[in-house]
Amino acid sequence: MNRRGLLLGAGAGLLLMPLAACQTSPGVSGARASGPAASVVARIRSAHGMGALRPDRELENAALSQAGFMAGSGRMVHRTGMGRDFASRLRNIETRGVAAENIAHGRYDVSGVIDAWMHSPPHRRNMLDPRFSRFGLAYAPDPRADGRRFWAMILAA
Repeated sequence: MNRRGLLLGAGAGLLLMPLAACQTSPGVSGARASGPAASVVARIRSAHGMGALRPDRELENAALSQAGFMAGSGRMVHRTGMGRDFASRLRNIETRGVAAENIAHGRYDVSGVIDAWMHSPPHRRNMLDPRFSRFGLAYAPDPRADGRRFWAMILAA
């Protein structure tokens, strides 16, 4: 669901090591947002009787890399141009089972992108999955559209 008419994408992480992060790319332009997002995500999960997710630098770097790739390609995708899907991007990141990736594009700040994801059933399911204990969130500015950002959030056990 997209209340603001902006594109959103979700990767439903279910099985062992599917759907997560990517490698850190030097020179990726963007910002890590896990720190500011931690209180927003904690409040949402607490309202649903769940423990908070802790920000994770490795997942944050992977999210920044994916956001940077999307900004560079101008497309909101879970697969990179080199054919690397979410599971293959996750191989170098320590997980304990499951992982998932939420992506978005638009004029969002941290609260706005999390709110949009909470109003989209697949994204909401990822953020409220009790198996996840940590996350990384980052964005890269869209060089083609002033004020728009490509967002990536990676959640893992």
